[in-house]
Amino acid sequence: MGNIRSRSLYTRRAALTLATAAMTAWSQSRKTTEGHMELGAFSVSLTVKDIQASKQFYEKFGFKAFFGDASKNFLIMKNGDHSIGLFQGMFDKNILTFNPGWDNNAQKLATFTDVRELQRQLKAQGVKLVKEADESTTGPASFLAVDPDGNPILVDQHV
Repeated sequence: MGNIRSRSLYTRRAALTLATAAMTAWSQSRKTTEGHMELGAFSVSLTVKDIQASKQFYEKFGFKAFFGDASKNFLIMKNGDHSIGLFQGMFDKNILTFNPGWDNNAQKLATFTDVRELQRQLKAQGVKLVKEADESTTGPASFLAVDPDGNPILVDQHV
């Protein structure tokens, strides 16, 4: 039995070593591979019927109000690095939201890819945009795409 256990241990160690090497190589290749996009902070923007009821519900999952004003029908809630936005009466569907230029705490990043550059990259790949950022401007701007299943994706730069 001891012989089988030691072979199994060596096999697991070898598998872990290979997996670690593969992950390191994959991680390095992502840093240099064309097509990698730095999209900034990510959150899910939820359309809600009753912002107070939704706030109380998500508090049970450990989320705390981080930004916004429930009296103005929007509230951003956080649980660690996870963010959700609650929006009452502002849009029809839930939205996947990316914020170039922000970290997960809505703090400006030292370097980031501008929303207009991200828009150019996506358009060059054939992504159809529902709403486009004005490329003659700088600073805050946004664009909106819809995935093949109808899910809206908002790329919204605040800086």
